[in-house]
Amino acid sequence: MTVRSSETQDEQYNKPKSSYFNLPALDVSLAFPQATPASLFPPCTSDYYQFDDLLTPEEQSIRMKVREYMEKEIAPIMAKYWEKAEFPFHVVPKLGALGIAGGTIKGYGCPGLSITASAITVAELARVDASCSTFVLVHSALAMLTIAIAGTETQKQKYLPSMAQFKTIACWGLTEPDYGSDASSLKTTATKVSGGWRILEGQKRWIGNSTFADVLVIFARNTTTNQINAFLVKKDAPGLQATKIENKIGLRIVQNGDILFKKVFVPDEDKLPGMTSFWDTKKVFAASRLMVAWQPIGISMGVYDVSHRYLKERKQFGAPLADFQLTQQKLVQMLGNIQAMILIGWRLCKMYEKGTMTMGHVSLGKAWITSKGRETVSLGRELLGGNGILTDFLVAKAFCDLEPIYTFEGTYDINTLVTGREITGIASFKPSASTQQSRL
Repeated sequence: MTVRSSETQDEQYNKPKSSYFNLPALDVSLAFPQATPASLFPPCTSDYYQFDDLLTPEEQSIRMKVREYMEKEIAPIMAKYWEKAEFPFHVVPKLGALGIAGGTIKGYGCPGLSITASAITVAELARVDASCSTFVLVHSALAMLTIAIAGTETQKQKYLPSMAQFKTIACWGLTEPDYGSDASSLKTTATKVSGGWRILEGQKRWIGNSTFADVLVIFARNTTTNQINAFLVKKDAPGLQATKIENKIGLRIVQNGDILFKKVFVPDEDKLPGMTSFWDTKKVFAASRLMVAWQPIGISMGVYDVSHRYLKERKQFGAPLADFQLTQQKLVQMLGNIQAMILIGWRLCKMYEKGTMTMGHVSLGKAWITSKGRETVSLGRELLGGNGILTDFLVAKAFCDLEPIYTFEGTYDINTLVTGREITGIASFKPSASTQQSRL
């Protein structure tokens, strides 16, 4: 290859190859047609048992509003931001305009939705993009709900109205590097000092939204009572540092962070008085775990909808893939899973509304639904063949996004133990004394 004096060999090598031959760059989607990408999201074909019939007109309306927004605004950009592991901050004002933040909270500018309406908004967000649903869930079902449950009237008036519009963004910090499933053993401490509290040498890990949150709801052990309390920490508090966790394979748009506290001062007015022990968190977990159970429902619906369209468009052996018996069988298996997942999620909502849902109920629901979600998304991955590893067709992205959801808000194993404790009366979370002795 002859190199012109005005260019180095590296510069010429790195030129787009079309430049060598004076050809325009090819639009790969036109040159190699396969099927319609998920940036043009398909209609919903996964509601086979007509779930809308179980919803009120208000719940149907919010479902369609969120669905239309996600298909129009988020579907065209989600793959790009997922690949870059960046957050699309420009969509936040429109998310706020949907009127879904705050979920079931009444007053303070919050929508006061039914628990069912709140759950289906999570599913509709996740149907198109699981990261977007996680961003909203952390902000709304964890941070906002904690303030609503445990905050003073002054705190609610101060924070919730702007949070309901996403003008103030929040995160929720419980998990630590050494304490995930064993969160009640957390080591971050808060010591009473004049005028407030000092959070000393604490660490939090995997905290969604933490790298840009305006307010951080942080759990720490009160050194006087040895109980776990909650505090509102401002993002610019001296001694606070949040660092993005890199190299995730799932929920890449979500900005998970490691948080480090070095003598961070929190005024007395920013301690949440209603959070007096770790057991008070179960009021939040009951609702948030129910919301998380609806994420795999939405993800599975989206994967089915994309797979359904793909099988009718993509041809092999001279016929659409939908013509073949094996592909139909897998598609129907996916559809059956989704109907069962929806009905269990709906039943949990009804039990929550009646006040009869227990932590065992919701833990079993979250564990089983995420397990079936994994199976459903895996079937979608099989149906798309080689294109199943491309984010263009949603399935690869959804396949990865479901993995962290399978783990957070209680792993599959921990959630089964919560239910097991409830139905047997025996807590089996820690090794028995005899087992520990045998290890010595």
